[in-house]
Amino acid sequence: MRDLTSDTITDAVISTMRDTKDARVAEILESLVRHLHGFVRDVELTEEEWARGVDFLTRTGQMCTSTRQEFILLSDVLGITTLVDSLSNRRPTETTQNSVLGPFFREDRPHHADAADISGGLPGTPLFFEGRVVSRAGAPVADAAVDVWHSDGDGHYDVEVPGQADPAMRALLRTDGTGHFGFRSIRPSSYPIPGDGPVGELLGATGRSPMRPAHVHLRIEAEGFQRVTTMLFPSDDSYLDTDPVFGVKESLITSYDTYEAGAGPCRELTDGPYTVLRHTFVLEPRPADSPG
Repeated sequence: MRDLTSDTITDAVISTMRDTKDARVAEILESLVRHLHGFVRDVELTEEEWARGVDFLTRTGQMCTSTRQEFILLSDVLGITTLVDSLSNRRPTETTQNSVLGPFFREDRPHHADAADISGGLPGTPLFFEGRVVSRAGAPVADAAVDVWHSDGDGHYDVEVPGQADPAMRALLRTDGTGHFGFRSIRPSSYPIPGDGPVGELLGATGRSPMRPAHVHLRIEAEGFQRVTTMLFPSDDSYLDTDPVFGVKESLITSYDTYEAGAGPCRELTDGPYTVLRHTFVLEPRPADSPG
């Protein structure tokens, strides 16, 4: 492999991978090399631009910590996360659609009983959530595990709230025999994704808004069904059409009904304005040959 040129370098690199034992790894690496080399040729990347790109990726890695993953954020804003999710979770339109997991899911969430207050005592407009999990045939799915997490009224998750040591606005719940689950918390708000790193620079350079529409995250798992990772967005949010991580789907937009004190279905439970959110989640059966 001597005297390589811009016309021969791609095949030369691929030839060095001919002894790759894993066929899938070989397929992915060959396609990656061909697409990367094709990109460089297409834009005729200069040495200065290449160096700036390496610096951008270096700084992206340096921003990553145990509570922040800048590379996932980069994947999000480039639409890669949503593309991978869409390819991996093709489902009938009548079932609940997937959306991106986001960076704030935590394994150390508390288990809560039905109708529990999961706000952790943080201030905000009370939110009453009533959910139901059913099959495509409409049958209730009992004992489904439902993970819930969301931001506060200022757009902050518990890991971002100064002085908040314990988990808040997140919980693991179980559906009852009718497929029902519920909780009380505070209404989430729209918020900007982190803009103090390389991803923020990218958004600024392309004139994109960093604002995510408000949402409640849910992840639902039940025996015999495909896992659903999704979000619910308020229909009146002004950022629905400019979500920087491309997570909004029409079927996930719903009404966050707000009532004044002394009115509505939960008037006895609060002395101020509050929000009620109701939604039915429809699960798709897991294929017989799919792993547990």
